[in-house]
Amino acid sequence: MSETNAPNTGLKNPFDSWKSIAISLYMTLVGYGVLVGIPVINTAWVTLLGFSEAQGGRIAGMDLGGLAVGGVVTAILITKVDRRFLAILGMFLAVLANALCITMVDYEQVFWLRFLSGFGSGIFTSVAVSSLGASSKPARAFNAMLFAFAFSQALEIHFLPLLTMSGIYIAFIVGFLSTLPFINWIPSFSDSKSYLGLEQSKETIKQVSPDTTIPKFVPWLCLAAMVVTYINIGAYWTYIDLAARSDGADPEWVGLILTLSSLLSVVGCLFATLLSNRYGLLRPLLVTLVFMAIIVGMLANGITDTNILISAFSFNFLWIFIDVYQMSTIANVDNKGRFASLMPGAQGLGQWIGPNAAATILSINLGYSGVFVMCAAAALVAMSLYLFMYFRFRRKIPEFAYAT
Repeated sequence: MSETNAPNTGLKNPFDSWKSIAISLYMTLVGYGVLVGIPVINTAWVTLLGFSEAQGGRIAGMDLGGLAVGGVVTAILITKVDRRFLAILGMFLAVLANALCITMVDYEQVFWLRFLSGFGSGIFTSVAVSSLGASSKPARAFNAMLFAFAFSQALEIHFLPLLTMSGIYIAFIVGFLSTLPFINWIPSFSDSKSYLGLEQSKETIKQVSPDTTIPKFVPWLCLAAMVVTYINIGAYWTYIDLAARSDGADPEWVGLILTLSSLLSVVGCLFATLLSNRYGLLRPLLVTLVFMAIIVGMLANGITDTNILISAFSFNFLWIFIDVYQMSTIANVDNKGRFASLMPGAQGLGQWIGPNAAATILSINLGYSGVFVMCAAAALVAMSLYLFMYFRFRRKIPEFAYAT
């Protein structure tokens, strides 16, 4: 058992500056670029480079697996190494890998280069996410990040299909390099180490008191649930475009559906915030994961224009909805930014497992029905983990079970 304490230093938190928050938000959008745009990127690997659907899924898994590894490495180094150096290192690796992908287009080459790109993105993104988590109001910062995600996702889904494969890589390169002039807006290690423990805001502390004893395994269990959640998200989002096309759907219609459904994420983020104020975090999260299992599992019964439409719109509404609750739950039990820096790693690990598992399912001829059954199962497993925490702590630590 460990006690969560928020030190009262009276010092101003440098992570609360508008510059730190602004560049951190922008860096997360750049760093998560492949994650949110993976349906059209995976389709591009298949249609433009001639890879099989299974190969496309494995490449996607390597890219997002690299994101996970980069996130874990950053979590280890974040308190020991200057954040600005880590961000520049991640940027360099991601830019290098994307540049090499322009000319190196064989499957094996792309396979390993995408891991390098993901690794760099993981370092880059984790610096940004941990900086948001180190602000005095991390839940509010994460909500702002997810609102921004909804718009960036819609833009990527709409514009990336208009580009060549090289154009997609160049877009990512430009995104990373555009952050370079503003890297010094992030507090460095030397500027921030005195503040790493004061991150819980009054807004958060009144939900989970600094005197509340939180078992050490709780943040880790939250991260495990996030991994399982992203197994579903990774597999579904990687293959939804190709699955719809396999049913003979018009590619332009599919692109329009994915773009419009991405905008629905904004509504999901807003609803999640409003509901958490009334019902807390865990209870709506449990219900949402059940609905997520239903809307991804419905495609296992056959893919039609109608159920693709319903599933895609519902998925994007619920995805951000779920992320608001997951990130806020971790923020409520993490006042040092340590577990916040692991969130990109948890998401990336799930995104690595999901597409690879889906690729295996396709390679043994179980089809997209098998993929969507797996997605539904992952959502239910994640729900079970959160259900365990809810029943375990609703009496012992009601501040956690009913935190908003």
